[in-house]
Amino acid sequence: MKSFYYYEIPEIGKIGIGTESGAITDLHFEKSSVERKDFEVKETELHKKAHEQLLEYFAGKRKIFDLPLAPQGTDFQKKVWKALTEIPYGETRTYGEVAAAVGVPKGPRAVGLANNRNPIALIIPCHRVIGSNGSLVGFGGGLHVKKYLLEMEHFNALFQSA
Repeated sequence: MKSFYYYEIPEIGKIGIGTESGAITDLHFEKSSVERKDFEVKETELHKKAHEQLLEYFAGKRKIFDLPLAPQGTDFQKKVWKALTEIPYGETRTYGEVAAAVGVPKGPRAVGLANNRNPIALIIPCHRVIGSNGSLVGFGGGLHVKKYLLEMEHFNALFQSA
């Protein structure tokens, strides 16, 4: 059975982390309209580990998450989500660049749809994908959170590499 546990992250608000069979399956923002059925509210060691890594990320001490992930989706969605994990911390890619990276250069809209269906936000960094003109578009936590995440990563990448 899927287990969810909720944490307050000072920078962005309440999030829910879902786990099942020893892997993270979901990370949703409180205001997300994701429907959750057949789950129990129970904190596991994996929830604690994910929470700890998220706190390290927000403190600027973690750039890569080291957690077992099991996002549920189509083969194409999983291919896009894998490509998102390859966008370096502090950098962005456009939907078109991600589409080219997954072998569908004429598929920015399909990438956008897959990005929108990302069940493990933040850890699979969908916030690093931007519009072709550099604009911030679509994010489950709200554009203000996306802006905050990108600015935080850019700042940390800039000043921690010096």
